[in-house]
Amino acid sequence: MTQGIDLTDRVAVVTAGASGLGAYAAISLARYGADVVIGDIDAEAAAKTVAEVEALGRRALFVETNALLTDQLESLVEQAAKAFGRVDILVNNAGGVSKRNFMDSIEKSWRKHIDMNLVSMLAATYAAVKVMREGKRGGVIINVSSVEGTRGAPGFAVYAACKAGMINFTSSMAAELADDGIRVLALAPDMVRTPGITRFGAETPETAAARERYIPLRRMGDAEEYGGLVAFLCSDMASYLTGIHLRVDGGALAATGFQRSKDTGSWELLHP
Repeated sequence: MTQGIDLTDRVAVVTAGASGLGAYAAISLARYGADVVIGDIDAEAAAKTVAEVEALGRRALFVETNALLTDQLESLVEQAAKAFGRVDILVNNAGGVSKRNFMDSIEKSWRKHIDMNLVSMLAATYAAVKVMREGKRGGVIINVSSVEGTRGAPGFAVYAACKAGMINFTSSMAAELADDGIRVLALAPDMVRTPGITRFGAETPETAAARERYIPLRRMGDAEEYGGLVAFLCSDMASYLTGIHLRVDGGALAATGFQRSKDTGSWELLHP
């Protein structure tokens, strides 16, 4: 029997789901049949994402949520369960980073990074698992980490430590929640093209050529590809997957230390 991605009538909660990768995840989940609850602080952006979900024939709800506040994350999950009667999917997408060498940072910055990237995941997971257990239907939790959680990241040390923590938490929770039928997975994206990617600098022919030299697939990821992966992992097609983290990076980390030659296009070890 042919099996496809079918999330019909499942309810997904997406933190920081108003824009960027969170929005693409929300829209993709809706495309395959899920109703979506978006937690975010940006009501204007959320309204656009809600409209796109509803245009796909699915129900959508926006709950204003500051991911730095655990009580608001708990309320997000509670409102989702109250509105739709269940929670089947949680996408822990909230996160943020600013570049600064660790010794130039202060404790306030450390704690903000930890609260945004790590504690937000803990709080939302705690709230969602309680609802999933009550429903006795199992569920799926997707933790959006980063390739920076699997390598050294100068200038992003606290962020990278949080993302590494997300990956380890994923493994631990996959074991703890297996008997509840709850699968837990992590995604580790690198450069995926969204409107927000411009914060790293405008696209130029030089940056595009440099990217082609170090990414084996020669391009940035497409946000719809990413959204499709989220939907697949949340579907029954991935029912034997739990406790893993998937790098969504076009092979960049696999080729770490190598890049294509400007002259020949062949792979060469990086050197001064």
